[in-house]
Amino acid sequence: MTSFTPDEIMVTRAANELRNGEVVFVGIGLPNLACNLARRLQAPGLILIYESGAVGAVPSRLPLSIGDPCLVTDSISVCSMVEVFNYYLQGGLIDVGFLGGAQVDRFGNINSTVIGDYQNPKVRLPGSGGACEISIHAKKIIIILKQNKKTFPEKIDFITTPGFIDRRNLRKKYGMPGRGPALVITDLGVYTFSQESFEMVLTEIHPPNPSIEKIKNNISWDLKISNSLKTTKPPTEGELDIIRKELDPERIYIR
Repeated sequence: MTSFTPDEIMVTRAANELRNGEVVFVGIGLPNLACNLARRLQAPGLILIYESGAVGAVPSRLPLSIGDPCLVTDSISVCSMVEVFNYYLQGGLIDVGFLGGAQVDRFGNINSTVIGDYQNPKVRLPGSGGACEISIHAKKIIIILKQNKKTFPEKIDFITTPGFIDRRNLRKKYGMPGRGPALVITDLGVYTFSQESFEMVLTEIHPPNPSIEKIKNNISWDLKISNSLKTTKPPTEGELDIIRKELDPERIYIR
């Protein structure tokens, strides 16, 4: 088996989730790598939309920010941020949205606002950006986050971005048109969500040395495990070559 890093298997697993022709709201970081990897492989017709207003972007290199000029060249259009959110996102045109954060709970709720008490926080975080709107409106949400007990606590300190909210799935009550989180990809494994309790369920563990015990030791609740648990397909040499030589040769995102 070719050696790979946890970041690389997160990127390839996320990329394999994308289908040709889908419209994806792209963030910077590992989701950016995943989308541009998928576009070079099984999804050349992937339509990438960036928060800054680049629609149908086809960057020749990995963009370093949502304002990178390479997003404009040969894109379908460039519009204002207001138009991206009002017409594309709220218009129901986004198939997949990628999200991250500081904390995620068992129901896929994300905190990117504060660590600790809101009025007197230990750490003040950047906040939602567009994550709340993406979670509400996108048809499918994929969350990418490194896994430990701090990032996956029993209860997050603030709900910045709603997942299923609780086991009752209050999305319909609050009029959220999107279907909510579908997948959580960490450096240890992959989770889907139960259609009964709306909790995360471990469905895949990453090679080369998968360990249920390690995964349980890096999450803060009694984890549900799928009866058909499998091992994630490792990155191919071709995928790793694209990541290492074309997308991130300077190791800006891949550690």
